[in-house]
Amino acid sequence: MNQSRNKSAWLLGLLLLCHTGLSLAERADRNKPMHMEANSVFVDDTSRTSSFDGNVQLLQGTLSIQADKIVVVQDKDGFQHCTASGRLAHFRQKRDSVNEYVEAYGERIEYDTHSEVAEFFGQARIRREGDDVRGEHIIYNTRTEVFQVSGAPADKTAEPTGTGRVTVVIQPQNKASGVEAAEPPLPITPSTTITQPKQ
Repeated sequence: MNQSRNKSAWLLGLLLLCHTGLSLAERADRNKPMHMEANSVFVDDTSRTSSFDGNVQLLQGTLSIQADKIVVVQDKDGFQHCTASGRLAHFRQKRDSVNEYVEAYGERIEYDTHSEVAEFFGQARIRREGDDVRGEHIIYNTRTEVFQVSGAPADKTAEPTGTGRVTVVIQPQNKASGVEAAEPPLPITPSTTITQPKQ
């Protein structure tokens, strides 16, 4: 059952990748400083952990995460692991070389600046140019824009907050680009096989 679910998630990711083409998240974001705003903050330099509470906003270039609470842990190499929680935490990032954004939601969002992978837990949802993917757990690689979606919670002991199924809405490419596909009319030519009626 899990193997079937994993295969479906992999095929979904491949389908979305093929549908939109390989268009990566904004490459310049990873080299930008991280800015944080909150109502209050608790910093523990010993464990390299910072806890931001109340209307929290994280900004790094075009990347934006908004949540009730965000905990940031920095590793020895200076990379951050961010855990955002709230109802619902919100993620947004511009795609590279195009004026389009990916938006995502979850009861909990975990984002790692080293791997550039975001995970969304509980009522997880990603929207991109009219395409809409929903499930209980979504893994999104912002570097390659590959999705892995599961209808079951990542924590097997947790109760699903949705239907326990993955739902996907994919817009036709011509609609997303604003171009209507018009088929040319068929030419009308006299038939050479129809016999004339007898007089």
